[in-house]
Amino acid sequence: MARNPITRNGYNQLHKELDNLKKVVRPQVIRAIEEARSHGDLNENAEYVAAKEQQSFVEKKIREIEQKLANSEIMDMINLPNDKVGFGSSVTLENLGKGDEVTYQIVGSDESDIASGKISIVSPLGKALIGKEVGEEVTVQTPGGTKKYTILKIS
Repeated sequence: MARNPITRNGYNQLHKELDNLKKVVRPQVIRAIEEARSHGDLNENAEYVAAKEQQSFVEKKIREIEQKLANSEIMDMINLPNDKVGFGSSVTLENLGKGDEVTYQIVGSDESDIASGKISIVSPLGKALIGKEVGEEVTVQTPGGTKKYTILKIS
């Protein structure tokens, strides 16, 4: 199975979320189930049904994160070249259609978050940026249409 690239920070965030689910959320759900059980008939107990559904959700989330961590490969970003876009690079772009500037960091798919300025290396923009240099123009086909950018800075 192919390994998924991830930054050290992204790996640590997933680990932190997993610890919270196992040490805080799971025990809370177990207590909620026990509390609901004490109320009697489980067939007509909405609290019990809701707590069991929450338990199922939490256990599924734990398995998903464990799988992500098992399949991830932490990429060393200490010696990143600043002359070409690569994994972990922060790239400042000028949107040629609007004239505004945006900065994105190229990260693995498990840690991408457009609101935080992190785009996946496998996203259309991420793929288009890899290997490019400052001053190059990039054209990307997105669900919203074709977008053109100029690379202003790589760090």
